[in-house]
Amino acid sequence: MNASFLAQKFQAALNYKSYVLTGTDEQQRRWKQVYDAAKITPEQGQLLSGFTRKTHVLVISGIWCGDCVQQCPLQQRIAEGNEGMIDLRFVDRDQNRDLESHVRMNAGDRVPVALFMAEDFELCGVYGDRVISRYRAMARKQLGASCPIGLAPPDADEMAATLADWVQEFERIQLMLRLSGRLRQKHGD
Repeated sequence: MNASFLAQKFQAALNYKSYVLTGTDEQQRRWKQVYDAAKITPEQGQLLSGFTRKTHVLVISGIWCGDCVQQCPLQQRIAEGNEGMIDLRFVDRDQNRDLESHVRMNAGDRVPVALFMAEDFELCGVYGDRVISRYRAMARKQLGASCPIGLAPPDADEMAATLADWVQEFERIQLMLRLSGRLRQKHGD
């Protein structure tokens, strides 16, 4: 996956609102339910607003996927914390097999998978399919290998922990970009 390929995929991807509209009425309701419940803390908002390097985030998702329902709205809330520096887009996994084939995990097609890229679309990180808080919650609930169907939003503690995990990954990438020798030279900082 070179920068040119990633840029092309990113440019063809949908913003959050347009992506959610590709779902059925019921799917849209589920995504809205989680989005409405997700809240960035003041501390998280302050952290995100301090980002100074442009980050492109391309999420491989499935509008039908319970894990996507419970995580992608959180990613959107994070992006809203600094829309000038976080550009978040979504693609459907099944319609982008050429992209999905590069990010298979544990020999499977996982979603959501976030590809974090620098301003010039150089790949910085791949993160997904579930954050550690989601895996811990699933293990506690003994869901096994089945994908939750997203009928209800996760409980508030799980959502807050999942959101914090995603914020931490966005921060990790931002620090990578701020400390990058090539980008510091380019921006003179």
